[in-house]
Amino acid sequence: MSLANKQLKLGAFLMSSGHHVAAWRHSNARADGGLSFEHYRQITQTAERGKFDMIFFADGVAVRGRGEGLSRTAPVHFEPLTLLSALSVVTQNIGLAATVSTTYNEPYHLARKFASLDYLSNGRAGWNLVTSASNVEAQNFNKEKHMEHTLRYQRAREFVDVVKALWDSWEDDAFIRDKESGIYFDSDKLHVPNHKGEHFSVRGPLNVARPIQGYPVIIQAGSSEDGQELAAQTAEVIFTAQQTLLEAQTFYSGIKEKVAKYGRNPDDVKIMPGVFPVIGRTEEEAKEKYEQLQDLIHPQVGLGLLSALVGGVDLSIYPIDEPFPDLPDTNLQKSRLKLLTDLARRDNLTIRQLYLAIAGARGHRTILGTPQQIADQLEDWFINGGADGFNIMPPYLPGGLDEFVEFVIPELQRRGLFRTEYEGRTLRENLGLPRPVNRFSQVLHSSELAA
Repeated sequence: MSLANKQLKLGAFLMSSGHHVAAWRHSNARADGGLSFEHYRQITQTAERGKFDMIFFADGVAVRGRGEGLSRTAPVHFEPLTLLSALSVVTQNIGLAATVSTTYNEPYHLARKFASLDYLSNGRAGWNLVTSASNVEAQNFNKEKHMEHTLRYQRAREFVDVVKALWDSWEDDAFIRDKESGIYFDSDKLHVPNHKGEHFSVRGPLNVARPIQGYPVIIQAGSSEDGQELAAQTAEVIFTAQQTLLEAQTFYSGIKEKVAKYGRNPDDVKIMPGVFPVIGRTEEEAKEKYEQLQDLIHPQVGLGLLSALVGGVDLSIYPIDEPFPDLPDTNLQKSRLKLLTDLARRDNLTIRQLYLAIAGARGHRTILGTPQQIADQLEDWFINGGADGFNIMPPYLPGGLDEFVEFVIPELQRRGLFRTEYEGRTLRENLGLPRPVNRFSQVLHSSELAA
């Protein structure tokens, strides 16, 4: 597809009250949004009205933070697959994606849940594959410390291979359900994976039919070297964080090269950096709206956020108005530590200035301005090889998403950069991704041709 005809992809990255660390305190935010289905129904239907490709929920299996800072955050929210299953009933076209960790789950459970969601949503499920990022998660699963970085990525590679094999347990046309003969399925089209590997032993088959999409769309968000290799091997969408166009272009071209190295079509991997947009009728109004949110940040909350993003280091031991310190390498969020350290060095930021800089976007890109200015910045990255689309991170909800759909989406549509109607019914169809071939039927077909 030529660039002249290419359109960008959009995800709505939804957090309970919004992405800003103090979003729940905003006068127009839903403070109890994390546990309100009506709230999620409203914002999901807003995203669908805006023709977003998908909504996306991040997730972790622990409450992070400590002390006074924790009591000033909003740490409770629904388990995402349960929520997405409910949202599948009140939507028709928008993709439904969520994070589920390979470190604290088993392949059979995950394969079964996402296959079920794909059927409930008629082919709109997406899995964000992560390896988790904190010791507090480990401590909820019989461990004291998080698994070593390289090891958990090795485990993740095997994990996703097992999951795909389970999704391929049944060929697409296995279930004939012939009442006359009494045959429910063609036994020749059942394939037992019987996987035995270094980390997993899984017989199978899955007790859900092959997903409508073949596989739910596989998303990956790690930007470390291990994370990029895993993404190049397995991902179809990559959520990433860059601050400048040059950084985005470098990541984009590097990933596309890695994808090709694994024999995959680079066009079949969509790179979607996170963007935190603050929209105003004028640039000055957008800046004022941003500062209103910044004024709501308690220092302990800012420190707690920054500490979590750099691998759990207690930054309260350092002077808050001195330059951000050199920190040791981490087993946890390697890519985010590098991104934040680079940002602090480039702009000569103190600890306080750094937490203020990332309090909204958490290391992703913040853009302020009118709808036209927001569209200009998205278009710049899109046409200049920095992105295939964007994961939009509303500052507060529901208002931040309402404004994007009401003002920015029409501007992108006017420029021919974004759809006016969904192209298909499944998430794969709307993202322009091929449906994967069943590995077992492919092998059988190849052997038949050879014979």
